[in-house]
Amino acid sequence: MNSSSEKIQEDKPVLVVLAAGLGSRFGGLKQIKPVDDYGHVLMDYAIFDAVKAGFGEVVFIIRKEFEEEFKTAVGNRISERVPVSYVYQSLDELPEGCEVPEGREKPWGTTHALWCCREVLKGKKFVTINADDYYGKNALKNAYNFLSAEGEDNEHALIGYNIIDTLTDNGTVSRGVCVVDENDMLIRIDERKEIKKEAERGYYTLDGGVTYYLIPREAVASMNMWVFRSGFMDDISENFEKRLINGINEKPLKFEETISDAVQNMLEREVCTVKVLNSDSEWFGMTYQEDYEAVKDRLKKLTDEGIYPEGDW
Repeated sequence: MNSSSEKIQEDKPVLVVLAAGLGSRFGGLKQIKPVDDYGHVLMDYAIFDAVKAGFGEVVFIIRKEFEEEFKTAVGNRISERVPVSYVYQSLDELPEGCEVPEGREKPWGTTHALWCCREVLKGKKFVTINADDYYGKNALKNAYNFLSAEGEDNEHALIGYNIIDTLTDNGTVSRGVCVVDENDMLIRIDERKEIKKEAERGYYTLDGGVTYYLIPREAVASMNMWVFRSGFMDDISENFEKRLINGINEKPLKFEETISDAVQNMLEREVCTVKVLNSDSEWFGMTYQEDYEAVKDRLKKLTDEGIYPEGDW
């Protein structure tokens, strides 16, 4: 039997950091690139905010080949403050009987990253973040409060941001573009992969830039900060596995699925609800190398304002 302190620890939500990306547009492993004078990387700030909010564990999803480099830069330091687990996302982590198609090099997507966590996250409530994004302390606090409140296992949430505030002048980006009703419930979400910023508006294309469509000014964007109760892992453990098998058979070189795609699939099946929560925080991130200096400047400003402590914390 667990002690009461262990039980409290078990009940605390988990922060899941998506850190297996290749950083192709950035030109390197941006997940572990220092962003201040003390060697902190961008995810350090989200983890700092999560621990203060009350999260009890961090799960890093990484690629096995840069495990030691990641642990040296981030993981060993974080493990001194909060329990840490590692999950490895790889092309060959597939359902029994499946093999990596010949010529396949592209990862299977962020839903696959969570599917790789199916044993670690089974029965748990958790929040996902990108390793290369800053979300703000209020965003983590709002996510924690949602998971601390009463709710059914299939009642989830999304921390939303105004889409124009998430775009960069340095190139196109991918975003989950949300349709939200008057009660702040998510109606649908569409993953758009080539959004450009022009004259302070966002535009997406479906045909490689031949035609562009204007995104509504007040549209909400998902920045992959999903707030999931335990029913989410129950669903993808079964249903994503089926979609993955079908994808391998039908589109062996192109199939991939984002978390936004998985949520949309669940909404269409009417097996969950998603509340869109205001972030109450500024977002910024590093998609391109040109974003790097701006990120450093904004973090220094937050430190100067006392939001984060000075020094090696």
